[in-house]
Amino acid sequence: MCTCATYAAKDHYFGRNLDLEFSYNETVTVTPRNFPIPFRQMPAMDHHFAIIGMAFVCAGFPLYYDAANEEGLCMAGLNFPENGYFNPVRKDCDNIAPFEFIPWILGQCRTVAEARRLLSRINLADIAFSDQLPITPLHWMISDRDESIVVESVKSGLHVYDNPVGVMTNNPTFDYQLFRLNDFPQVSVEPARDGFSDAIHLDAYSRGMGGLGIPGDLSSASRFVKVAFTKLNSISGDSESEAVSQFFHILGSVEQQRGLVHLGEDKYEITIYSSCINMEKGVYYYTTYENSQISAVDMNHCDLDSSELVSYKLVTGQQINWIN
Repeated sequence: MCTCATYAAKDHYFGRNLDLEFSYNETVTVTPRNFPIPFRQMPAMDHHFAIIGMAFVCAGFPLYYDAANEEGLCMAGLNFPENGYFNPVRKDCDNIAPFEFIPWILGQCRTVAEARRLLSRINLADIAFSDQLPITPLHWMISDRDESIVVESVKSGLHVYDNPVGVMTNNPTFDYQLFRLNDFPQVSVEPARDGFSDAIHLDAYSRGMGGLGIPGDLSSASRFVKVAFTKLNSISGDSESEAVSQFFHILGSVEQQRGLVHLGEDKYEITIYSSCINMEKGVYYYTTYENSQISAVDMNHCDLDSSELVSYKLVTGQQINWIN
């Protein structure tokens, strides 16, 4: 499963953990402004905003997992099993396949407000990329510097939720995830208060006891609570290094280690990569499961007026700084 979050310091950041049992050999991929983006039911987008993100490039098409455009609008798709539902093609809508959704929004929207206008006429259609790559049930988080929304296409229709906490995980639906935070009004970053009873005095024998009750398991509902608490209370300095480091620590609070989520046989879910995008600067930072060193790709170092995709293989081997 996966976790997505935003964070604000001097600049604004967006990123995610990709939690799976295997990799598709994804790459950090830049889609320049003049790369023709084809759509199955809509006209091709021959000119658009430049996009940077993590993608599996298949048959020349960037299947983005998470990305940002040059205007700072960000978007990520997370697994949504048993809930994601996509409709037949409809004549009265903009029919967009789920795998096209990220480039459709990021290619032409500067803000969440502009994305909302496109969403008002969209139909997420039941169109697979290919027989070998069937539809994956997904839902999406879209964020700019000021706000975030969650988009879920389910059997009852397309739902667009305001996201005041700026985080998203997987199941259940976002409205339930957000409501469940009401179960934790007592948790705090402050020392625990002794309110048990006037008849007995209880000692706070450890730091951090104000957070007792925050779940620590790896289920998506528990990760939502944990990452929301962590993100909303996180503090960093204004420098890029401090903010980016803090963002990876936020995602690290809910990362998945090999061996803890068994999927049968010798398969285990792990955090394959974690990402952090600087919305203002267009820099895509990432770490991988075996490489905790932060790597970075700056979209502005590419020719953004090109018509060719640019992809950078991930640095997956651990990078150790030997001191002696």
